[in-house]
Amino acid sequence: MTAASPRPEPGGYAETFAAFYDVWFGKPAVTGPTVDTLAGLANGCGRTAPVLELGVGTGRVALPLRARGIDVHGVDGSPGMVERLREKPGGADVPVTIGDFADVPVEGVFSVIYLTGGTFAELPSQRRQSDCFAAAARHLHPGGLLVLDAHVPEALALAAERGPQVTHGAGGSLVVRHRTVDPSAQRYTSDYVITSGGRTHHVHVTFRYAGPGELDLMAAAAGLRLRHRWGSWSGTPFARDSAYHVSVYERPA
Repeated sequence: MTAASPRPEPGGYAETFAAFYDVWFGKPAVTGPTVDTLAGLANGCGRTAPVLELGVGTGRVALPLRARGIDVHGVDGSPGMVERLREKPGGADVPVTIGDFADVPVEGVFSVIYLTGGTFAELPSQRRQSDCFAAAARHLHPGGLLVLDAHVPEALALAAERGPQVTHGAGGSLVVRHRTVDPSAQRYTSDYVITSGGRTHHVHVTFRYAGPGELDLMAAAAGLRLRHRWGSWSGTPFARDSAYHVSVYERPA
C-alpha cells in the first residue's frame, strides 16, 4: 500500500494541498483493484441500498464506482477535497456530507460502507475508531458490509526502519516519505517532502494504527463479524508476509 490518504480537519493540510492531492497521492496502481473488489462486494449485496465511502476525498474510488452504476454517497471532513471532487466529471452528482466520518453523520442505510488508503487510521484514538465501527454498523442493512484496509503493525515498523521511500507522483513530481513509529502510543507519522513545479512542499500526518485482532474486537463490540481478510485489494491471501490487509466485516442478517 502506498501513502495513506490523510484528510484532517478543515484548515489542515488537506485544505492547503487539496488542489495537488491527486497529483501527489493518486495511487493509480491500486485504484483499479480497489474499485473491482468494492464493485463485486456491492453487487453481491444485491444493490438493495447505496454504498457509502468514509473519507471520500477527491473521488478517487467513488467516481469509478459510480461509473459502474453503483449509487455512491460520501462523508469527508475537508470542504477543499470535496470541492475538487465536484470539479470532476460526475462529481457534482455524488451526495457528500461534510463532517467527522467517525460519527457516520448521514441518514439511511447502506449495503456497503468502506474506507480505503489507510483512512481508518486517521481516527486519533481507540475510542473514536470504536465509535466508527458502531456508527457504521447502525447504518448497514442486515447482511451489509464494512470494508477497510490497514497496515500490519509489524510490517509497518520494519518498513519505517528501512528509511525514507522515494516515489513519483503524476506530472513529474517527486515524493519522499519518511515514517516514524511509536509502539508505546500505537501511532505512526508520515512526513512527505514533495518537489513539484519547481517548489518544495512538506506534509506531516499522524495516524493511530490497530492490529487485525484489535480491529476484530472493535467490530465484534459493534455487532459485526469478520467475513473476509485479504492481503491486498486484489484478493491475495492474507499471510505472514502481508504488509497490509483488507478486512470485510458483515452485519449478520
